[in-house]
Amino acid sequence: MRRSSLTAMLLLLIGLLVLPASGLAADKQLIFDEAGLLSPEEVQELNALANQLGAERQTDFIIITSSNTENKDVAMITNDFYDENLPGENAAILTMDMRNRQVDLGGFYLAEEYLDNSRLDKIRNGITPALSAGNYADAFREFLKESHRYMGYEPGFNPDNILFQTWFQVAVSLALGGLVVSVMVFRSGGRVTINRQTYEDSGSSGVLAHRDTYLRTTTTKTKIPRNNGGGGGGGGGGMTRGGHSRSGSRGSF
Repeated sequence: MRRSSLTAMLLLLIGLLVLPASGLAADKQLIFDEAGLLSPEEVQELNALANQLGAERQTDFIIITSSNTENKDVAMITNDFYDENLPGENAAILTMDMRNRQVDLGGFYLAEEYLDNSRLDKIRNGITPALSAGNYADAFREFLKESHRYMGYEPGFNPDNILFQTWFQVAVSLALGGLVVSVMVFRSGGRVTINRQTYEDSGSSGVLAHRDTYLRTTTTKTKIPRNNGGGGGGGGGGMTRGGHSRSGSRGSF
């Protein structure tokens, strides 16, 4: 009996030691840094984050960097990767074309519904400055977090509306609270009953003279600057060559 109990305890301990290793091994490869933009540590960190956030949304969050030696369209790189590796799966893919300095964001199935063209445009516009500055890990991290955040809201809902921002709601609450306190303080001091009629002799008071004097009219012209801002983007969704519908946003960085 003692030997059996000892054996059972040893098997339990071995199982506890093996489980974490198995959990790590079960992580999917979701970061494909073919262009070599990231350090091994950054790849490991981003891959772990993508697995964690993707599991919460039942969606694969994937990042691809490519030197694009075949000079393919950036959206085609995204689409072909999906057709070959994830047909029919929920996925949100960011593809970097380093040859033409283009970035493409695509949403498939569940991600197409929750990450529509408008939401992907917002995500891409948000990460473009970091991409342009060469801060690729920061941009990819932001893509993962923002994609996860937007997929937590129903399609068609705008979580970026100022009315739904926590800071705005706190500011309004504080302003209303301050107004209520001010009114209470004002009323607690009693009403003022003295006015101009308290000291005015209505029998001898009156208007002595009235005169209107026209001075001049001044007109000021202000030039409205024309918006000459550059930059490109947009793109929208479409279909892959394998027949899978997608949402999308693409642009330069």
